[in-house]
Amino acid sequence: MALNIPGLVALIVFYAITLAIGIWASWKSKKYQKKGKPSEMIIVGGRNMNFFIGLFTATATWVGGAYINGTAETVYLPTRGLVWVQAPIGFALSLVIGGLFFVNPMRSKNYVTMMDPLQETYGNMIGSLLFIPPLIGDIFWFAATLASLGATMRVILDIRGYLAIIISACTVIFYTLLGGLYSVAYTDVIQLIFIVLSLWICVPFALLNSATESIYYTAAQESYQAPWIGQVQTEYLGRWLDDFLYLVLGSIPWQTYFQRVLSASSPRQARLISYLSGLGCFSMAIPSVLIGAVAASTDWNQTSYGLPTPVERGESAMILPLVLHYLCPAYISIGGLGAITAAVMSSADSALLSASSMFAHNIYRKILRKQATEKEVVCIMRVSMVVLGTAAAGLAFLSNSVYDLWFLSGELVYALLFPQLCCVLFIPNTNTYGSAAGFLVGFLLRLLAGEPSLKIPPCNPLPRLLPCGRGLRSAVPF
Repeated sequence: MALNIPGLVALIVFYAITLAIGIWASWKSKKYQKKGKPSEMIIVGGRNMNFFIGLFTATATWVGGAYINGTAETVYLPTRGLVWVQAPIGFALSLVIGGLFFVNPMRSKNYVTMMDPLQETYGNMIGSLLFIPPLIGDIFWFAATLASLGATMRVILDIRGYLAIIISACTVIFYTLLGGLYSVAYTDVIQLIFIVLSLWICVPFALLNSATESIYYTAAQESYQAPWIGQVQTEYLGRWLDDFLYLVLGSIPWQTYFQRVLSASSPRQARLISYLSGLGCFSMAIPSVLIGAVAASTDWNQTSYGLPTPVERGESAMILPLVLHYLCPAYISIGGLGAITAAVMSSADSALLSASSMFAHNIYRKILRKQATEKEVVCIMRVSMVVLGTAAAGLAFLSNSVYDLWFLSGELVYALLFPQLCCVLFIPNTNTYGSAAGFLVGFLLRLLAGEPSLKIPPCNPLPRLLPCGRGLRSAVPF
């Protein structure tokens, strides 16, 4: 397959538009920095973020490349199907629960990051230990989104995946470094619009392709593979429930989420953003579900892709770009590429800003150098963006499964940080010793459970009762 020149040009235009908006937003934020602390302007936007901008950026943060690719992949897989697509409902419920219980105590006390209440209660040393899980989570999240983009570029444009990863990482790092939350939020607006328009334009062409059976028929009847609705067998019910709880509760203790609600002008506005972004997150999964259903209903032998099928070739993680490329006209698939690129960047910049914000504010300012000036903190934040962004890009080259990497990015956050955050906000008698004990026990249990995607075997008898070593995600006791 030859290089897709029109697609490459369209991609360059999209990157240019995104970069221009990011630079403009950084210029806008610098005007406000004169009125307050520059570091808080970068982290929480001076707490005066426009409501609609806040809603767009909160929604776009969760709708990343791994989200739309992973949803389509799960629907397509014969062993999974729609009933295993838990992320849309899980994320939506997570945002609603966050708005009901977590937003008010965080926003009313004007915290700057999610780690502030933990350091306030447990002290700086335990706070620095608790910083490790979200740091790893943000890096893995960034890497997962970049990996999904690399797979897409390889299919649609016929360019090396590493080029897409490097260019995207450099673009995200540059405009996030310049404008902080303002650049991230304003670019999220255009990126979310790209995602909505591009994917919905692609769906009708994929549905009406001559190689595709009616998805209404294949939902319950076996045609080219098992029905795409899927089923949860009794022995896998525990795994299904465990994954669902992981998505609902494990999606709350992320700085990317609290960064949005803490930037709102009031607790009431923050709660409303949380509720409505949950609805937006759920609705954004619909095109990916339809594309996954189309893939499961397609006779791939009638396309230029041929046989074996994607699942037989081990390419199910790329099913969304494969559908766009082989079942849609070339000019339409370019639009789908724009959607995936936008989704990647909307989540990648959030993860990058999240990790660098916590490091500069909670580790450098509060532990390493308590007398640091505002200018120094901002400088450290920008240096950490470059370092962490580079590390995430490197990890993206090692990714084998988008969905596994996406799930893995929240493992330690759910198991180790969510219980700690609940204790700090809702249980007044918790102390440093209990926090340290819970962290160490939870980490040990999770390590003993093993991790198939990293080829770490289980070391205790409990995971043998489960289909994989992820059954102890929520093992940390309160």
